[in-house]
Amino acid sequence: MNILKQNSDAWPTRWAVVFLFLFLNCSPDQSDDAIPYQPFADIVMNLNLPENTALRVTGGFRYIDGGIRGIILYNQGSNVYSAYERNCSYHPNDACATVDVDASRLFMIDPCCHSQFSFTTGNPQGGAASRPLRKYRTTLLANTLTITDEIVDQ
Repeated sequence: MNILKQNSDAWPTRWAVVFLFLFLNCSPDQSDDAIPYQPFADIVMNLNLPENTALRVTGGFRYIDGGIRGIILYNQGSNVYSAYERNCSYHPNDACATVDVDASRLFMIDPCCHSQFSFTTGNPQGGAASRPLRKYRTTLLANTLTITDEIVDQ
């Protein structure tokens, strides 16, 4: 009888250990590779050109060359532009780790890992990613927008 009592007393401890093990293993993967860095020459854009029409309105965006997998340039409004690296922050070395603008135009998404990112901050809003997208410095002077390879907000 004493042996049965000892075994039944061990169950709460065993469940606590199992729960703790599962809980600790469900935390975000912070050991993931960093987004590679690829320097690029300043990108200077005339916002009056026809190819930049979408960038003249709040919420407008354009894919442009630069960085690792390209850049998403987004008009935040009030003459504020954000330039995000298209290389997903989750498993950035995977062949398909390329972020696109979602069809809803409400967020950016990596179709491989299904991570979603905010246009406002570049922070993940869902999916596997726990780190924000890389953000490059933008400067607006009159109708000329310059994007540099300087990383900001990280």
